[in-house]
This record gives sequence, C-alpha cells and structure tokens, in this order.
Amino acid sequence: MFTGIITGVGRIADSHALGGSLQHGRRLTIEAPAGYLADVGLGDSIALNGACMTVTTLDPSRDRFTIDISAESLARTAGLDAVGARLNLEKALRAHDRLGGHIVSGHVDGTGTVVRFAPIGESHELAVLAPPELGKYLAYKGSITVNGVSLTVNRVADRPDGCEFSINLIPHTVQHTTLGDLVAGSAVNLEIDTVARYVERMLGAGLSPAKEPA
Repeated sequence: MFTGIITGVGRIADSHALGGSLQHGRRLTIEAPAGYLADVGLGDSIALNGACMTVTTLDPSRDRFTIDISAESLARTAGLDAVGARLNLEKALRAHDRLGGHIVSGHVDGTGTVVRFAPIGESHELAVLAPPELGKYLAYKGSITVNGVSLTVNRVADRPDGCEFSINLIPHTVQHTTLGDLVAGSAVNLEIDTVARYVERMLGAGLSPAKEPA
C-alpha cells in the first residue's frame, strides 16, 4: 500500500529484455536519489510512476536497484520503457506512517492523456483525458493518482471519447515530482480511488452497506 506522496525522483538507468519474444518483460535498473535505498531491502515494494514493483537487486553504494516488469505491465502502463526517463518513487507505506495523501494500491487502472498543462497564478492546471471506463469513478473533490501522485479533482467533464478532469498543482508538487515534465499529449498512469471502486461495486450489484441489528 502507498499514499501517493512522492518520496523521491529516480531515473531509468538501464533496460534489458528478459527474453526474445513479445511475451517477455524487461529488467529495469533504477537510479534513486542519494541515500534513498538506506532502509530498502530485497523484496520490498517501491511504486514507480504509481506502479507497484518489487526490488530484485540492490546496489546502495551506487544508489541503484532493479525491478522485473512483465510484458503485461509494460502494455498497461506509461513511462516505464525508456532509458533516461524520470520516475516518481514512493516506498511502501509502513503501519506507523502518516497517511498524507489517500490509500493507493499501486495497481494502475489505465492510462490517460494530458490535454492541457498550463500555469495559473503561482500554480499549474493539469487536465487529463481518462478512458471512458474510468469516468464513473471520477468526482469533484475526489481523489485520483496520476503517475503515482495523490491529487484532488477540481473539475470533471464527460466527453464522447472519455472523461476530462483537471487538477491544480502547487509549486511544491511541480518541483518535487515529474509532473512538471508533462506536456499536452503525454501519457500518464491513473489509479482511481479505492473507496470509489467499492461504492461502484455495491451500487452495480444492488448491494447496500450492512446495517447494525435493531
């Protein structure tokens, strides 16, 4: 589990195929900020641009670790296939940590496309077109994870080709995550709010929350 509060920005330093067919994934070497791996062990989970991955090797002296990503994950995520690409990093939530963002699983639900990224006053507006199937989970003042960053939805507009939502990015977020690198047309990883997922399930199945006995 994660919170969507980014704890570092890394970079894909290397990428190797795990086999010779399209069904094989890749092994990525990630370069982390200095000292970032001091409390990380083999098998730990780290979210890369919002996608939960398992640490397979560690080289703390060089601030590097590797992950193995399947062909399925590569096909369903964005930004995890180019050497040199910058990545938002978040270590898995510990029981005693503050829940500064919202509950995030690290399981990408789909990719969206940046429609607009422009300064507004001291902040930036980021507008993203989400796939039609994710539109029902987006709500004004609800939570959404974009490339691993926990954000609040400021506007929602359904379109024939999907659901456009906008969020406000304060300067701190732009400076300390990779969201400042986005431009119109960029693909981003999206994870919907866990609460919205369960509400949709209950409503779709005609269920209602259990009531206390009278």
